[in-house]
Amino acid sequence: MERKVLITDCADAQGLISKITGVCFNHQLNIIKNSEFVDNQQGRFFMRTELEGEFNDASIITDLNEVLPKTSHVKLVSLGTKKVVIMVTKEAHCLGDILMKAYYGGLDVEIAAIVGNYDNLKPLADKFDIPFHFISHQDLTRLEHEQKMNEVIETYAPDYLVLAKFMRILTPEFVAYYPNRIINIHHSFLPAFIGASPYRQAWERGVKIIGATAHFVNNCLDEGPIIKQDVIHVDHSYSAEDLAKNGRDVEKSVLSKALQLVLNEDVIVYGNKTVIF
Repeated sequence: MERKVLITDCADAQGLISKITGVCFNHQLNIIKNSEFVDNQQGRFFMRTELEGEFNDASIITDLNEVLPKTSHVKLVSLGTKKVVIMVTKEAHCLGDILMKAYYGGLDVEIAAIVGNYDNLKPLADKFDIPFHFISHQDLTRLEHEQKMNEVIETYAPDYLVLAKFMRILTPEFVAYYPNRIINIHHSFLPAFIGASPYRQAWERGVKIIGATAHFVNNCLDEGPIIKQDVIHVDHSYSAEDLAKNGRDVEKSVLSKALQLVLNEDVIVYGNKTVIF
C-alpha cells in the first residue's frame, strides 16, 4: 500500500474534519496521523492528514472539492523521496551537513546535483559522488548567470532548491520558476539584521543572542515565509568573527531541520507565513 499526505487549506467552517475524513473513509483510506490548525484572525482552516491505501488521486480531490468551501486548496502528495538541487558559493558547513545526513539516512532526500558560482566546493561534492556544476557569474549579468544556472537545474527536475550559503540575490524572474520551492538559510534571527554582514551588524548592536533563519525565497530580500529558526547565547567578549564562527553551527542545524520539515510535507505556506505541523 502507498502512503500519501493530504493537505487542506480552506475557509474555516463547522464540520470540516468530519467532511474530510468522511471522504477518506469512502475511499477506504487508513488515516495514520492527523493534525489541524485554525487561524481565527484570518478565519482559515489547515489540516495535514497522513493516509495509507490505494489512491485514485483525481477522484479523491474531486470528492473533497465537492464538500469543502469554494476557496479551498487541496493537494495529495506522495511521501516518497524528494529530489533537490543545492546551490552554493564558498562556505562548506551547510552543504557538508546536508551531504552527511543524506549519506547516513538522516535526511530522506536525493541530492541530484550541486551548482556553484565558484568551484571551491567541488572536491567536497566529489567525495559524495554528487555532480557539481561550476557556473561562474563573472562577466555575466545577473539574468544571464541565472539563465545558465537554470538550464542546468531544469535537467534534474528538482522538487526543491536549497541555498546552502549561496551568496547572491536571486531575481524575481528566477524565483518565479520555483514558487515556495527555494529554501534559503539566513545567518540572522530574522527580521533582525536583514541583508549583508548580519554578524557584523549584531556585534555593533551588542546583541546577547544570535541565530539563523531558514525561509522560502520570495521577491523581498530575506522576508520570505519562515520555516525554522534557532538561537544561541553570546556575550560582550565575542568579536564579530566569534559570532560568525559560532553562528555556523546554528545555520547548518536550522537549514537541515527546515529541509526535513519540507521533505515531510509538514509545511503549509499561506500569505507570507507558514503553518508547521
